[in-house]
Amino acid sequence: MTTDSTDTVFGMEQVKRARFAVAAVFTVHGAVTGSFATRVPWIQDHAGIGAGQLGLALAFPAIGASLAMPLAGAISHRFGARTALRGLLALWTLALVLPSMAPDLLTLCAALFVYGATAGMSDVAMNALGVEVENRLDRSIMSGLHGMWSVGALIGSAAGTVAAHLGADARLHHALAALVLTTLGLIACQGVLDLRSEPDEEPPPRFTLPPRSALIIGAVGFCAVFAEGASLDWSAVYLRDVMDTSAGLAAASTTAFALTMAVARIAGDKVVDRFGAVRTVRVGGVLATLGGVLVVASPDAALAMCGFGFLGLGVAVVVPLAFAAAGRSGPNPSQAIAGVATITYTSGLIAPSAIGSLAEATSLVVSFGLVTVLAFGLVLGAGVLRAGDRRAVASSDAGAPGTAAAERRP
Repeated sequence: MTTDSTDTVFGMEQVKRARFAVAAVFTVHGAVTGSFATRVPWIQDHAGIGAGQLGLALAFPAIGASLAMPLAGAISHRFGARTALRGLLALWTLALVLPSMAPDLLTLCAALFVYGATAGMSDVAMNALGVEVENRLDRSIMSGLHGMWSVGALIGSAAGTVAAHLGADARLHHALAALVLTTLGLIACQGVLDLRSEPDEEPPPRFTLPPRSALIIGAVGFCAVFAEGASLDWSAVYLRDVMDTSAGLAAASTTAFALTMAVARIAGDKVVDRFGAVRTVRVGGVLATLGGVLVVASPDAALAMCGFGFLGLGVAVVVPLAFAAAGRSGPNPSQAIAGVATITYTSGLIAPSAIGSLAEATSLVVSFGLVTVLAFGLVLGAGVLRAGDRRAVASSDAGAPGTAAAERRP
């Protein structure tokens, strides 16, 4: 999207401001997710559907995202990064109102398809801009950006919890939330870098298979998101059913896991800058594997909760580094990021149901044995994120003049 000539256009102060602007965008994006998640029971009741039908409907956000994400690169090429992000983020925040308005299963599936499509396209656009800012600052910021997404999700879910406790109509709640978040998103987008394609640059294809590099990087992201999704959705059930804890303690473990993820992501950039992407993910994989072993083998609830904590710490920075690696893995970063995002979205979709199906056939202990195996996959596959290690890229670029500029084109 950019060439070397653009490096002289943006001063360092402008790039630093753009970092905070992109962080605000990530926060707004996460707040939409948190706002929606807390009102799913209300949406289910309003649509008059059962648990099985709700499970079907909740597959449509991932379907919409997977189909729409490849479009983000073409939209950014056509309108420029800032305008594209502004429009896509506004569509995403406004799409929040659709699910709560659905009166039946069919309209809910359609609403969630649009909801997921706008989520996926804005996700790709903001991650591509995040990678570009990281390149220009020459220090890791992607983990912190995803940490701000988690903070936004916590804020949105907290507000949604209050609304649900007060018995507020989700249509009113989501209309007000969409209005506030759209306004905040538009303000935040004013500060992002206004990257534009060269006049003679070929536009990316609207739909294309992700490059091989994205598939390999995405496989590592798949392992991390599977462990994350399984822990978020099943940790409370595991502690209640396997460890025989109280419902309150079981619920607290899920909140603690989410907080651990957010804190680890916010602090993760300093670790990545100090040790590099590959070593950070490899050590994280060891921690996550240890956490899985504690969960599976622990004789008491306290150790199992520690195990879930280690799982959260171990996988927290993997997805941000996967996006960063994708953004530097070839000449079409938006395409590569879309490929990695599709794989991670798919992992997040299938993890809860896969854990449940395996638990029904065997036990939850066996299910988290699978999570432990996938966590160990991070140790084995960490090397594929070398493209996300700026120090390694800089070292190789030193011997190959001109390649750094090529890899910085979003």
